[in-house]
Amino acid sequence: MAAATEITALDADAGARLDVLLARSVPGLTRSAAQRLIAEGGVSARGGLALRKNSRALPGKAYIVTLPEPEPAEALSQNIPLDIVYEDTDVIAVNKPRGMVVHPAPGHRDGTLVNALIYHCGDSLSGIGGKLRPGIVHRIDRDTSGLVIAAKNDFSHTRLAAQLSAHTLARVYETIVKGALSPERGAVSAPLGRHKTDRKRQTVTPTGRAAVTHYETLTRYPGFTRARCRLETGRTHQIRAHMAHIGRPVLGDEVYGGRDARFPMLCVSDRQGQCLHARELRFIHPRTGAEIRLETALPEYFEKTLKKLSEL
Repeated sequence: MAAATEITALDADAGARLDVLLARSVPGLTRSAAQRLIAEGGVSARGGLALRKNSRALPGKAYIVTLPEPEPAEALSQNIPLDIVYEDTDVIAVNKPRGMVVHPAPGHRDGTLVNALIYHCGDSLSGIGGKLRPGIVHRIDRDTSGLVIAAKNDFSHTRLAAQLSAHTLARVYETIVKGALSPERGAVSAPLGRHKTDRKRQTVTPTGRAAVTHYETLTRYPGFTRARCRLETGRTHQIRAHMAHIGRPVLGDEVYGGRDARFPMLCVSDRQGQCLHARELRFIHPRTGAEIRLETALPEYFEKTLKKLSEL
């Protein structure tokens, strides 16, 4: 569990920046780490005082610091079944189920795709991503299902990462959004960056990184659209943030769609999170140079939702 500690500013601390006070009061906490902690809401003050990294300490004021769980030193091997779509000595592509985290992180130490890959592949995963992300070339969100590719050696990882940077590793998703897309086929080109107050979200901002999502309508339903989205860039939460930006939030995505993403009449009992599936992957094999095209069937939760839409 995350550890909380209370720091009370003394008279000698009057006027000191909050990040400086925390860094010298909490063992092992650097100033940059203190700044991140404040920005992510990990520091609060009694009385509900709004805090920023440059807030000044008030003598006698108590600050509650909630430290995140330390990351494990390395990922463990776990015998978790994998839906393997493609595998050879260089790469492995897996159809990740909704609800599975890609790699260990605070709050998700095990049960991840990486834990399963380590068990299946043994030591034959690239080390470029470090001990917590061996083999991982790209990620998809926990509640997004679909294709993820991993590299079994550094040679393959380097070449796949280069394709990702050059936008030649094609990733195609299917989704259901609220409302009708207009035009039916187009692109959302809007830079994305971290939200100022909610650090777990992305937002469209002029200071963000370039982000482009190509979309096309597949089927229209009353009040909803089944669509295909192709990523030109691969920013965090890109499709979800872009669809919400144009007023077409992804079904079930309450993080970006808020109340607009709640569709009680469509709720399938076992469905949680956004209706978004990474359906296709196309890439050049890092060793042979052959084009590899992979595709998965829509998962059960997606098919059930489409059935309900067809009955509206």
